[in-house]
Amino acid sequence: MSMQVRPLSNNGDDGRSTGVEHELMEKLRLRGEASSVKCTRQEQRWQSDHGIADARERFMLAYGRLRDDLVGDDSCDLTDEARSWLAQMIDYNVPGGKLNRGLSVIDSYLLLKQGSEVTEDDFFLACVLGWCVEWFQACALLLDDIMDDSYTRRDQICWYRRPEVGLRGINDGILLKCHILILIKKYFREKPYFLDLLELWNEIALQTSLGQMLDLIGTHTGADDLAKYSIQGYRRIVKYKTAYYSFYLPVANALLLSGAKLEHFNGLKDILIEMGIYFQIQDDYLDCFADPNTIGKMGTDIEDHKCSWLIVEALGHANSNQIEVLHKNYGKKDSRSVSEVKRTYAALDLKDIFSEFERRCYNHLVTSIEDQKDRAAREILKSFLKKIHQRKK
Repeated sequence: MSMQVRPLSNNGDDGRSTGVEHELMEKLRLRGEASSVKCTRQEQRWQSDHGIADARERFMLAYGRLRDDLVGDDSCDLTDEARSWLAQMIDYNVPGGKLNRGLSVIDSYLLLKQGSEVTEDDFFLACVLGWCVEWFQACALLLDDIMDDSYTRRDQICWYRRPEVGLRGINDGILLKCHILILIKKYFREKPYFLDLLELWNEIALQTSLGQMLDLIGTHTGADDLAKYSIQGYRRIVKYKTAYYSFYLPVANALLLSGAKLEHFNGLKDILIEMGIYFQIQDDYLDCFADPNTIGKMGTDIEDHKCSWLIVEALGHANSNQIEVLHKNYGKKDSRSVSEVKRTYAALDLKDIFSEFERRCYNHLVTSIEDQKDRAAREILKSFLKKIHQRKK
């Protein structure tokens, strides 16, 4: 059966790369100060030497080249129609987010190399690894949206909900993951850290998939008995499903690129994982209480019976009547049930409980960061914490 590829923009094939890159540059310009850390001396040097507004634009400009590498890859004798589908699928799913994970590879690498020369080739390699993280994020989100029956993502309808896509999106998610290995082999095969890079990506991919499995099993278990949700189980899920790839992976890539050994930075790793758990708790809070227009998606954790931080905290503070309301309404798709759960959250002052949690978590992370002896490690951790503390989206 022939696939009918519905155009995603008014640009033809010749203009697609320019259009997407222009859109990305504009997003980065608008987000600029809110999504970035203070420019390092290394970034300032790039600005001076190359006349480019900042390192983030250099990162964005690498996207078109990598996308074209993948569309033109000769692993399979693809038809023009298939290559067109592949290009549009990549454009739709990969570059539309805040790009924080990918940009964190750049920021971390420049901090690690501060005081040393960074060649244009080395900077491009950091961009490649940053985009690999964004490709991985796109894969995770695409498949997660299908499993969670989600509606919107990044201010647009989920890819699989497009009428010409449907469950074909499962294969698209697998392709996005396969693309990472193609890029790593193409650009890093001759590097001394190539095997370390492959081991890192395989390990993180496994941990993330196992975290997703824990989430799905936990959701099924909680649907049978809400009382089985616990803070220990919650932390286990988000540690593997989110924290490793969102926080540790970008920095680990930067460490390998800079010539460091990952085993020498276990303290850095532990703090990044804690930040990742903090980040996911923020996500759970925003899923329930934030404006969908602000976060770019409609929160569905209540309807999906998710083991979220909010339901775990609610069960720990609720009286018998409130627990009965939660048991009766949590996981139901109708709006009345969702409203009942949110009213119970409000009665339990979960917003105040979250604010207190965030204050304590932030203070603990600041103390842990200051205890790090390596200056670059401290600066990397500070840059991550600045990006996520009290975020609204």
